[in-house]
Amino acid sequence: MVCNYCFSFLENQSLFHYPCCIRCCDALDGYDGEQNQCNSCLLQAPAFDRTHCLDRYDGVLQDAMHQLKYQRRLAIASAFAFAWNRLAMPHIDIPEAAVLLPVPLSTQKLKQRGFNQSWEIARRIRLPLSIEPISNALGRHHSDANQVQHNRLDRQTALRHAFYIHPEALPKIQNKSIVVFDDVMTTGSTLHEIATLLKDNGARSVMNWVILRALRPQTRIHSRDL
Repeated sequence: MVCNYCFSFLENQSLFHYPCCIRCCDALDGYDGEQNQCNSCLLQAPAFDRTHCLDRYDGVLQDAMHQLKYQRRLAIASAFAFAWNRLAMPHIDIPEAAVLLPVPLSTQKLKQRGFNQSWEIARRIRLPLSIEPISNALGRHHSDANQVQHNRLDRQTALRHAFYIHPEALPKIQNKSIVVFDDVMTTGSTLHEIATLLKDNGARSVMNWVILRALRPQTRIHSRDL
């Protein structure tokens, strides 16, 4: 569960209460964004069509996310799913979505960590019966490079051809609207690469569901502004 303080904070101050780009969920500087999209998406649209995020990365849930990923506190995945079910799902229109796919870890990273945090959260979400969650449709080639400190261009270059679709999952993707679930969105390069792959293999549309969004510095929402 999420404590009363954090739940109350999220209920009143999550990203759903702020003007955000409908495509990448970065904060908009007011409501003057054409088509409700940020300048970056208008100049160079990512492959995904829409993004929904629960909260910003530097908010109240950051420490909990670190505990889940690096201290293997899997019970926290249930808390994230609870918050998503209660606070995010009412804001999301998903009549066409047919499949939910978690962002994959490479086999080596999965062995090292012991679990895929995105799947551990996603599989606990209360989905409509029309959406099928598939844990292993996507795969990722292993890379020793750490993406955390890289800028957007470096990430895009490093992630090119990093993902693949298992052949048996292709019929589940073709001509379908796909939800891709991720724990943290930083530059959006990972989700762009996955959306490109899915659309190249016949997906009709791709929507991202993300727990925490790292906002660009110029649009970051500070606690003093809340």
